[in-house]
Amino acid sequence: MSEEKDYGELGEDRKGESLRQAGDIEKEDFQKEKVNWKKEIWEWLKIIVSAAVIALVLNNFIIANSKVPSGSMENTIMTNDRVIGSRLSYLFADPKRGDIVIFHYPDDEKIYFVKRVIGLPGDTVDIYGGHVYLNGSEEPLQEDYIREPMLPEIPMHFEVPEDCYFMLGDNRNYSKDARFWTNTYVKKEKIIAKVLFRYYPRIGRIQ
Repeated sequence: MSEEKDYGELGEDRKGESLRQAGDIEKEDFQKEKVNWKKEIWEWLKIIVSAAVIALVLNNFIIANSKVPSGSMENTIMTNDRVIGSRLSYLFADPKRGDIVIFHYPDDEKIYFVKRVIGLPGDTVDIYGGHVYLNGSEEPLQEDYIREPMLPEIPMHFEVPEDCYFMLGDNRNYSKDARFWTNTYVKKEKIIAKVLFRYYPRIGRIQ
């Protein structure tokens, strides 16, 4: 009878030891899981911060994103189209006639405008009879991109200052552009980017 009792006590001791070991293992697994959660959160934070830095650099130094809320550039850019421009285009070059650009609106520089460059620094621009004439030429500027012929209006004459540009919309009859601004010309330093393509609602290159 005493031997059976000893075996029973031994069994209880082994059972207790097994339970303690199991408890230690669970505790260790819980601590590992806790450490793994901290590591995963840290990895996600690094990814989010990196993405934010990349977006900041892209938006402030490489690209410009703009929504065109009106039809002033139709049919080249439609109402509510979203466009991307390159901030790098004019770092080592000047805007060219015909470029479509994003710039600070001269009458309220908090607002971005998108128009086409028509007059370059030193140019004279005359508008009459539904056409644009540059630098005293008797031949009108060829503008295959305008939506429809310009309606005749009172003759206008502009002399573009140095380091400035004269902008018009492609939808000439419905465009609030340099013809009607209080501050007629856009300084080069206020040009943000050259428009390259549309990304919404469809993707396409813009020229």
